[in-house]
Amino acid sequence: MSGLSSVEFHPELARAARFMPRSPITPWNIGFVRWMSYLQERRTPDDVEVLTLPSGVGIRLHRPPAGADRGGAMLWIHGGGYLIGSPAQDDALCRRFAQELGITVAAVKYRLAPENPYPSGLEDCYTALQWLVDLPAVDPARVAVGGSSAGGGLSAALAQLAYDRGEIPLAAQLLVYPMIDDRSGSQPGIDHPGHRLWTQKSNRFGWRAYLGGADPDVAVPGRRADLSGLPPAWVGVGTLDVFHNEDVEYAERLRTAGVPCELEVVPGAYHGFDGVAAKTQVAQAFFASQVEFLRPMVNPAVVG
Repeated sequence: MSGLSSVEFHPELARAARFMPRSPITPWNIGFVRWMSYLQERRTPDDVEVLTLPSGVGIRLHRPPAGADRGGAMLWIHGGGYLIGSPAQDDALCRRFAQELGITVAAVKYRLAPENPYPSGLEDCYTALQWLVDLPAVDPARVAVGGSSAGGGLSAALAQLAYDRGEIPLAAQLLVYPMIDDRSGSQPGIDHPGHRLWTQKSNRFGWRAYLGGADPDVAVPGRRADLSGLPPAWVGVGTLDVFHNEDVEYAERLRTAGVPCELEVVPGAYHGFDGVAAKTQVAQAFFASQVEFLRPMVNPAVVG
């Protein structure tokens, strides 16, 4: 790991960084990684309901604590560079959101690139969102979308799509180090020895697969010219994340467009730090910030 000694990782994250790959996904190992996700999906905790919608879209449903009244909800979209991943990888995280906020959380299994390029995965997410807001236990006025990495990018795109179609008034969008702008894959000066789990090279690979022949100005949420009218947003990212610059820029553009936006930047944190070092204080604070943002939007009656 060239240059590792000169990288200023967050003190709580430096040890884990030594054992983490910079770019674990390549065109040659994607099949194996997907097979591992399939095995993970086969293990279903007792409190998770696995459903398949008539459209074929999969859902892993996490219900709020027993006795909760009709309340808010969140559609959660997993990460994986638009190429890999499964909603099962976020079972523990979705459970925490459901319990701490007293809301229903539906994690969507969307079609992956490159076999299913844009807009396949995005339309799957929209189908899942339509289903979620129609649940008897859900107040459709208190529904958020959220996701991490590519799931954060899809959440941003879904918020834009929902606004454009005018059918579902979202309460909030939670964008956790979102993969939101393909142009960063070719910008000079972004690659850094402190990057983990996703690099500029990985970024080019993921976006090429996702976009296929689509027009980037239409398919890439970070390229949207007018961000006005979108739901309130939370954007979180580390300074050693390959997405740092694009995420900060998107948050600033949201604010300029009049969209309330909280921006949480974690010094010395790399991509996915809150998953690989979930017990650290910095990861716990990162999650707590998300919960505090969502609470007044989806379930203000629940006191943290």
